[in-house]
Amino acid sequence: MSTGLADNVRKYRRTAGLNQERLAEAADLSLSTVRKVEQGGHVSMDTLAALAGALGVSTSDLFASEAPRSVVGAQDEANRRYLAELRRALMPPIGLSVTLSEPGEAEEPSVIRQGVQDGHALYQADRYGAVAKRLPSLLRSSEAAVSSLEGEEQQHAVIARAHALLLTGKYLTQVRQYDMAYYALAEAIRLARGSGQTQLAATGVVGLGWLLLRQDRFDESEQLAAQTAAEIEPRMSSATPAQLAVWGELWLRVAAAARRNNRPDVAQHARRMAATAGGALEREHTEFPSHWSAFGPVTAEAKAVEDLALVGDARGVLCRADDGPLSAKAVKSFGRLSTNNWGRHRLDVARAHVLLGSHQDAMDELVNLRDTADVWLTHQPMARRVMEDILKTRKRTLTEDMRSMAAHLGIAG
Repeated sequence: MSTGLADNVRKYRRTAGLNQERLAEAADLSLSTVRKVEQGGHVSMDTLAALAGALGVSTSDLFASEAPRSVVGAQDEANRRYLAELRRALMPPIGLSVTLSEPGEAEEPSVIRQGVQDGHALYQADRYGAVAKRLPSLLRSSEAAVSSLEGEEQQHAVIARAHALLLTGKYLTQVRQYDMAYYALAEAIRLARGSGQTQLAATGVVGLGWLLLRQDRFDESEQLAAQTAAEIEPRMSSATPAQLAVWGELWLRVAAAARRNNRPDVAQHARRMAATAGGALEREHTEFPSHWSAFGPVTAEAKAVEDLALVGDARGVLCRADDGPLSAKAVKSFGRLSTNNWGRHRLDVARAHVLLGSHQDAMDELVNLRDTADVWLTHQPMARRVMEDILKTRKRTLTEDMRSMAAHLGIAG
């Protein structure tokens, strides 16, 4: 953690007239955690949100601009190599008169769109390696199509390229390559907006809101999603399912950002709006490419449970985790969460089990996720936090599952 952030916590604590013991009590944290924060140690975003709430400020108020720490290690070097081809296709060098992009073979827009659809199916199936291999050719062929076609066909090519960029941005956000993801999503939004494809551009904003959230840019994520939701607010009596789904997802972004930024009233309002959209849909909407994820009453409920997880209400999480729209018997009526949202929901459940000391139940959740989405799981910091907490508090000999999971998540024994 930066020294500036530590200084900000100390400053707001003193302004509030609190010593470290009283701040720890107000935030429901240990005194050692508060001391760690003020000494510049690394703590989770959940801890910072709890401190912000106790201090009566937004989480963003605690952040500070400083020089980042050095990034070293074999994994960082490996990622640069793995993404070299995708980086060349997405972000070619630009000179005074030319862009040094590698030439691609122009494909028909319909072929590009089908390639995007196939790539998205691979993404949903947790086959990230296959997605990464497809993206460079999709980007190059869509760029060549825009350059070589004219008139109406060129417009179709522009829209196809926006789809390719959206898939690229979604994938790169998932694997935490945020600067590249921003470039892809911003370009997709620009192309879709310029082509009059408001629904597609709003889909890009949903993705960008997720990216900003992952970068802890809570204010911007909330404002962008709220403004876009207001601009595309549908008429309930005539809205298509896809329009309701994207509008509802934007409100989910507002809620998630506001909750993390210690703005509970805004988050509660946004959750109500998302629930309204989910109720109007009646069941999960998953019709790609009119909508790039799944949204409906189940997703709205899962994200409301996520709020309970964020404030540490473990019993509340477990009480609602398998009830109502999230229950197994509700699948027939309401549909299923997307693969990623289901995984995030079950990680919240695993975390709740850890907080209540039910380590085997938490392990069962992690093992189930590894069985269904092993690659996705390795990209989830929450999975590592859950496993690290199990390892720290486990008093008996580790089970084989525990040792195997720690190795899978890259946690040293």
